[in-house]
Amino acid sequence: MKKRLAILSITVMIALSGCAEGNNTNNNNAMNNSVQGNTHSDMNHSSSSEVPEGLHEAMDPIYPVGSQAIIKDDHMEGMKDATATIVGAYDTIAYTVSYTPTTGGERVTNHKWVIHEEIEAAAEKPYEPGDEVVLEAEHMKGMKGAAAVVDSNEQTTVYMIDFNTTTDGELVKNHKWVTENELSAQ
Repeated sequence: MKKRLAILSITVMIALSGCAEGNNTNNNNAMNNSVQGNTHSDMNHSSSSEVPEGLHEAMDPIYPVGSQAIIKDDHMEGMKDATATIVGAYDTIAYTVSYTPTTGGERVTNHKWVIHEEIEAAAEKPYEPGDEVVLEAEHMKGMKGAAAVVDSNEQTTVYMIDFNTTTDGELVKNHKWVTENELSAQ
């Protein structure tokens, strides 16, 4: 009986230490993402193929609609190194922005990308780092209507893409947005 109790105790301790280790890993990953302010856990992986009013198709994009490219960035888990199919290519100004979600929660910093046409009552000229804007984009919960600060701007071609995640093969449709320098030829 004592032998069974000792074996049971050891088994429980091993199981609990495994759970604790897994939780620490998850907590560390969440903490690392939180420090960067970009957990993207509320990101809408797939979205509508609709584009904002006034957005113009790129005349001569490096990656034409229907072509494929490799994603070099990781806006969300499973994105980096995935093969993207180009659904749309548009010339615009892309911004990284920081904002506090309208739903509450931690501030999101350096969110990639909000385009000029996704800013409420957008001015004719590009916004500069430090400018305050109101977001119309709905890439993440609590984004639409949020007051944001522009962190950077870039005149570029942005792409709407479809891809299967490298983590679990989930199909992501109409992901908005990646920039030209976040893609590479196959």
